[in-house]
Amino acid sequence: MSNNKVEVIEASLDRIDRKNSKEIKRLRVAAYCRVSTDSNEQLESYQSQVRYYKDLINSNENWEYVGVYADEAISGTQVRHRQGFQQMINDALDGKIDLILTKSISRFARNTLDILQYVRLLKDKNVAILFEKENINTLDMAGEMLLTILSSLAQAESESISRNVKLGLRMKMKRGELVGFHGCLGYDYDPETKTLTINEKEAEIVRYIFRRYVEGAGCFTIAKELTQLGFKTKNGNSTWHESSVRRIIKNEKYKGDVIMGKTFTVDPISKRRLENFGEETMYRIRDHHEPIIPREVFDKAQEILQKRSARHSNKGRGEKYSRKYAFSSLIQCGFCNSSFTRRTWHSGTKYEKITWSCVTAIKKGKKNCPHSKSIAEKDLESTFIDAFNLMISKNKQITEEFIKNVETTLSNSGTIKKLKEIEIKTSEIEKKIDNLMNLYLEGTLRKENFEAKYAELLNELEKVKVREKELQSIVNEEGDLKNRIAAFRKLFEDNKFLEEFDREIFETVIDKILVGKIDEEGVVNPYSITFVFKTGLEIEKKDIDNNLYLHSTHDTCGVCGIDVKGGKIGTNRNIDK
Repeated sequence: MSNNKVEVIEASLDRIDRKNSKEIKRLRVAAYCRVSTDSNEQLESYQSQVRYYKDLINSNENWEYVGVYADEAISGTQVRHRQGFQQMINDALDGKIDLILTKSISRFARNTLDILQYVRLLKDKNVAILFEKENINTLDMAGEMLLTILSSLAQAESESISRNVKLGLRMKMKRGELVGFHGCLGYDYDPETKTLTINEKEAEIVRYIFRRYVEGAGCFTIAKELTQLGFKTKNGNSTWHESSVRRIIKNEKYKGDVIMGKTFTVDPISKRRLENFGEETMYRIRDHHEPIIPREVFDKAQEILQKRSARHSNKGRGEKYSRKYAFSSLIQCGFCNSSFTRRTWHSGTKYEKITWSCVTAIKKGKKNCPHSKSIAEKDLESTFIDAFNLMISKNKQITEEFIKNVETTLSNSGTIKKLKEIEIKTSEIEKKIDNLMNLYLEGTLRKENFEAKYAELLNELEKVKVREKELQSIVNEEGDLKNRIAAFRKLFEDNKFLEEFDREIFETVIDKILVGKIDEEGVVNPYSITFVFKTGLEIEKKDIDNNLYLHSTHDTCGVCGIDVKGGKIGTNRNIDK
């Protein structure tokens, strides 16, 4: 250890001007005073304050008088409206003031968020504020405590304001007033009367979207079609995105209803908003306005949307096994459209039999679905084996064309490139915001200019973030679709016939199963089993003879909505096994 003597260099009690490294002999002191009304009594008080501070500063030999900044008849709630206050802050940031005197915290500003902001801003420039009434200097230890207290007060005040705003909004919602709505495609919104009227030109686009979706087209394909047809969004954009189409399909306003409170603010500090899954109260008004889409068509679209979302969520491949049985949620009654449920007869005996039956007939009574019959699980399995083997032996060309069309569409989408471009743009805007903040804190930018530019950049960033989220959703869906198409290709390239039921293959290729049918001549057939493949092909077992019939394919894949240009397959053509 060194024995060298350490020389202590005591800190100077004098203030230093850091811009030119010169010692400040006398503190440059200014004062701020304000009166909040324009009455004669208050104006006299204002003039008295000016005289008081001028005399006080001049009487102290260690202080150098800079001036008195004042605002007459101006409220203290918003400091941006006070010209005298803003001039004082700018002069302090320019290095013209070392100490600011003011009567009390409430005279300086009533909004605690503003107090905290300006105290910190001035402290960074080594400018003190002396609150006479509270006897607090922001540069000493008591000032540090003040900052802590002000932080707590600011948060408490924000939360209190937020609670009051929420309460007011809830009262409006409860009265049936539209809150936070600015219009949507298909409707014109009058903010004065808060009413919705149909815009027929836009409504045709909405009807087209729902019609195509119910026919079997997916959101991705509908968006592509709308772009090609030249239709414009509510904002006038000619490029449509899958997420925009999905939002329209989910919007209850198109069936004439209104739901308010679908999102909520997590807290008033972060301002983060989340979709309301039941954490907050929501308000529904049925038949609020004239619908564009009939209620039954809208409900059918929601049913399709829910089924597709359940099978193709971001949880990935493993989610399908959360269904206990292979046929769960995939069998639909051809008479009442309800789902089928699994039932076990004579459980634990040698006569045990597993069947699938219509939920409506079971829960509401046979009279509510009189034509439906239970189907044995082993019959469903054996019929699928026959249908699949027919598919790969007789329709390989059609399936191959389907796969190629989907792969070509995905390879030409360019979504990943667009996502990377939007991510770069997001980064650039965030850098601009950081630079703007630095300019403001350095005192080279006035607060009015800062606030205007800051609001502009935040608005731009919010729009870019929304677009980035849309593109990321599309990329995820395209990735999921690529995986499914790869599984399709492997199955059909192997050209391997099934000898026994394979759940994984079944769930890879089947969209749904229809049980029961009434044909065009009105003949009821409760034993008809139709397998609807994800390529759009339908294979039906009509009778106990186990003959299989091909139905026409759809023009699009029933799940992903990608165009299938493989042509038509003959209707109800008897095919030898």
